[in-house]
Amino acid sequence: MTVLRETIVTPRLTLEPVPESTARAVPVGDLSGLEVGEGWPHADTLDGLAMGLQGDPGAGWFVVLDGVIIGDCGTHGEPDEAGDIELGYGLAAPYRGRGYGTEVVIALSGWLLERPEVRRVVARDVLKDNLPSRRAVERAGFELESAGEGGVSYALSRSPSS
Repeated sequence: MTVLRETIVTPRLTLEPVPESTARAVPVGDLSGLEVGEGWPHADTLDGLAMGLQGDPGAGWFVVLDGVIIGDCGTHGEPDEAGDIELGYGLAAPYRGRGYGTEVVIALSGWLLERPEVRRVVARDVLKDNLPSRRAVERAGFELESAGEGGVSYALSRSPSS
């Protein structure tokens, strides 16, 4: 079941759904019609757009600050049979360390948990040494589930009253 994406607004950011045509254009260097911040797109952006095009081309959002794309976020496929859905996110380097990552994670996970088919939002295999990313999910209320050699996994469950 494909979830229809919509614009998500936070106090400082807007998460804008990525049109399929744009998801196909950006990896080949076509940024026409887009106002982009320094350092965007980055390698993870290109990987995320490629994954989306293989599965659900509408699974991503651009992270927009004052009309400028500074990052991207999305899901890794549909919710699994247990209702878990994995999120991913990234910001261009000049925009890191300002709390935008936490704002993105809070907004996207909140939006996902409003979907009846989603029971938990997970962040899997966050690199152990990527402390800013780990802190972003922790500040968003995610709880540590497991730690492996190189990565850690977090989850945020729907509140019992939902």
